[in-house]
Amino acid sequence: MSRRIDKAELISKLQTLAGLTVDERSSLIGLLREHKKYGLVWEDKPEDVEERLRDELPVLREVKDKAILSKELDAPNHILIEGDNLEALTALSYTHEGKIDVIYIDPPYNTGNKDFVYNDSFVDTEDSYRHSKWLSFMNKRLKIAKKLLSDKGVIFISIDDNEQANLKLLCDSIFGENNILGNLPTIMNLKGNQDEFGFAGTHEYTIAYSRNKQTCTLGALNVEEDDLLEWEIDSIGYYKKGANLKSTGVNAPRTKRPNLYYPILIDNKTLKVSTITEEEFLNSHTRNYEHDDLIMKQIAEHYRKIGYTILLPITNGMEMSWRWQWSTVKNNLHEIIVTGTLGNFSLYKKQRPELGDLPSKKPKSTLYKPQYSSGNGTEQLKTLGLERLFNNPKPLDLIKDILQISAINKESIILDFFAGSGTTMHATMLLNESDKGKRQCISISNNENNICENVTYVRNSRVILGFGDNINSLKANTLRYYKTDFISRDRTQKNMRELVKAATDLLCIKENMYQETKIVCNGKTLRKNFARRFSEDSKEMIIIYEPAVIKYIVEELKAWEEKEFIKIYVFSEGRYAYDDDFKDVLNKVTLCALPDAIYKTYRRVLPKRKKVQPIEIVLSEEEQEEVLTDAAQYSYKEKEGGEA
Repeated sequence: MSRRIDKAELISKLQTLAGLTVDERSSLIGLLREHKKYGLVWEDKPEDVEERLRDELPVLREVKDKAILSKELDAPNHILIEGDNLEALTALSYTHEGKIDVIYIDPPYNTGNKDFVYNDSFVDTEDSYRHSKWLSFMNKRLKIAKKLLSDKGVIFISIDDNEQANLKLLCDSIFGENNILGNLPTIMNLKGNQDEFGFAGTHEYTIAYSRNKQTCTLGALNVEEDDLLEWEIDSIGYYKKGANLKSTGVNAPRTKRPNLYYPILIDNKTLKVSTITEEEFLNSHTRNYEHDDLIMKQIAEHYRKIGYTILLPITNGMEMSWRWQWSTVKNNLHEIIVTGTLGNFSLYKKQRPELGDLPSKKPKSTLYKPQYSSGNGTEQLKTLGLERLFNNPKPLDLIKDILQISAINKESIILDFFAGSGTTMHATMLLNESDKGKRQCISISNNENNICENVTYVRNSRVILGFGDNINSLKANTLRYYKTDFISRDRTQKNMRELVKAATDLLCIKENMYQETKIVCNGKTLRKNFARRFSEDSKEMIIIYEPAVIKYIVEELKAWEEKEFIKIYVFSEGRYAYDDDFKDVLNKVTLCALPDAIYKTYRRVLPKRKKVQPIEIVLSEEEQEEVLTDAAQYSYKEKEGGEA
């Protein structure tokens, strides 16, 4: 009978096993220590971009000549980043950790039909590691995405049957299965794809998760024009007949809620609703039913004589209660609908739209509108003069509706790190236009086949500037273009200084400040290689590259009268942000030492650096004799003062 193998014993043997490299031994021990009760297990496949990040730190550099700057001062800054999304997400982990409200992504579906590239090669259906590569690829990116989400944040992911089941389990493990919001079939082709075996495919999926379901809030969708026919309009806005004003259920009887049993009046001529007086209400609610009933009969008789119908909450001869208390009815008479005829009146609440001025409805667990057809996305690109430059773009209406559900805060920050043709940024600007919002979109796309430059950027620049006869300009938007760049991870002083200077664009994104102003000290303008100053409304940021100028800047700060704290980033070889030097203005500033703050953030998301192992050199006996002879000669020459 075989005994149960002990993991600790195996690990101990692996430590002494010859013939394994350090990496191989480490990987095997890691697999033994891994203990997973339930979920996905796959073979992690190394990714070239991840290997690069073991040695280099990503930064973002703005391409100034691609910027489209709005003349409106409060225009949202939309950001387009050209580069691998793992690199760009790493950079955003410094600028936007915990700040993103909505993420929408449309990743490769891994169909095997040249839609998924891994390490510069297409992954086809014959690749035995097809799913492992895709899971490795998504796992790294989704883990960073979770760090970026705010506590109220949500993520929506489009996918089809090729990886839907795997993605669901992967997201369960990253976001928590309790945080799923929906696994939503999304109808993209109502006629169905007749090329599919067995069933004509009509849908894909939109998987939605929250960062924290307890703090997450979702909105509603506006109803369609055809559905507006069931709504009416009064001086307040849209409404339709809601619930009956009489209560139902176990707590409805008068005995359980006596204060909710009272007369409501209807004018027989005008059919307007009114209430008895407060004094009459109080006199008829002494909790002595016999006394109360007597008073109510007297009140009813009085109002009948002057032309009113008296309604009490009686159902099938049983005394029940109203949904609203007397004071609520008195203050909301305009929110009650009267139906029926004299002697047979009923009262209903007016149902108002949940959001905004237009009627709305809770989204259903199947997403469908004719406008969601995949062909509409292609037509929308064609309208922008970009036909045949991108396959299967998402339709605008689908993404706009997803954002309307999720980006209910009109200043939400939205991220799409598989930006493709740029539909998400386009939809963000359209949603802002429709409800006067200031939402900001950050889109990331690689430039494979010039997609980022020639499609994503061109599309959204034309949306802002206008194009042809069909695309009106949305000029209340600013678009900034960035590319990923790299600095060595070696913490030499040269690299640290280079990282701080290269991080200037990162800091502008982080603080949402782009307007540069001069720093004047003793009447002279400070050179930009010493320090730079940026501002936005009443906010200020100073980046100090040379600590030697701190004393001059402090003298100037003493005279500044700023509404908010001035954020100061200062180069330091350690964690010290020169607090002592700023002691006279600490009531005005917030200090941060760079590049230490960047290193700290990146350390949480970057792959670990590979340890350089010493090379063991085995010499033959003859080679050993030569080395000893050379060493003896070197020692002799040193003693004699000769040339070594």
